[in-house]
Amino acid sequence: MSALFEPFSLRSLTIPNRLWMAPMCQYSAAPEGPAQGVPGDWHFQHLAARAAGGTGLILTEATAVSPEGRISPYDLGLWNDAQTEAFRRITDAIKAQNSVPGIQIAHAGRKASTERTWVDRGRPLAPGEGHGWQPVAPSPLAFDAAHTTPDELTADQIAGLVEKFADTARRALAAGFQVVEIHGAHGYLVNQFLSPYTNHRTDAYGGSYENRTRLALEIVDAVREVWPAELPVFFRISATDWLSEDDRDDREGWTADDTVRFARELKEHGVDLLDTSTGGNAPDVRITSAPGYQVPFAERVKKETGLAVGAVGLITEARQAEKIIADGQADAVLLGRELLRSPSFAQHAARELGAAVHIPQQYHRAV
Repeated sequence: MSALFEPFSLRSLTIPNRLWMAPMCQYSAAPEGPAQGVPGDWHFQHLAARAAGGTGLILTEATAVSPEGRISPYDLGLWNDAQTEAFRRITDAIKAQNSVPGIQIAHAGRKASTERTWVDRGRPLAPGEGHGWQPVAPSPLAFDAAHTTPDELTADQIAGLVEKFADTARRALAAGFQVVEIHGAHGYLVNQFLSPYTNHRTDAYGGSYENRTRLALEIVDAVREVWPAELPVFFRISATDWLSEDDRDDREGWTADDTVRFARELKEHGVDLLDTSTGGNAPDVRITSAPGYQVPFAERVKKETGLAVGAVGLITEARQAEKIIADGQADAVLLGRELLRSPSFAQHAARELGAAVHIPQQYHRAV
């Protein structure tokens, strides 16, 4: 029996296997007008194809809770009725293939207002340039020399952000999603508040560990309040900024120890799974990557807190993914680039591991 293809239950939801699709921005929505942030035909075929390929859970790209929360003008959003209706078409298609639709809700913070990654390498857009706008952040610190210095959020704006996350979660439920994931990783807004590297505030949202985690927990509580008790909430985290791991770098950042401590608190606040990634908050850190290089961070959280975890990072082979689950390092693996290369990776992996996975009836000739 393949561990990778065993069902996995969280609350009342059962996901058919442990091979899931990580959120990956497509930069393919309209940047303005009535279709701004609305998923279109590209998003439909992109997400539905991976469901038809046997992937157990499909997470959308980072979906912004407000226009200024997008990474680029071409990102998806979920702050109005047109977006809600368009997502329902996608969630219906995913469910029809025996897969589970999930959505990652996000705010980009100081990393907002950039070009698409294939245009000028995703360069920052200055306010007023094209579709660019003024970013916001916990502190007025630019991501790098090319990015616009963000405006520091006021206390009232922070309170408004919490409500925006809750509103987006309400819309996600109306759109048919069964999992909601709060994006607290990769140097975007929530991650910026968590890390002392990017949070230099002196009020109730900065300074101490308790203050820096305040916004994230307020968002979790607000989302959990509007999300059904029978459905799971995920939180994506960068388990380290990769500053403390470098003996040559004396900058203070978010650490793996912080992640373990925070995971315990997230569990108490109703989070069901920690989607465990790393990095993205500091632009010039040294990272030694290799197949599965981020898995140990997930494994540590699982073993020390008992919180369910997802593992990511250069997971590209069926037997590699199988071993991660079978060895108890994680409860699920989330694939990114490999699912871009092979939409039916789950079907190929099941065949290799001697397991069964959903295949559309229309494809029965290939079985």
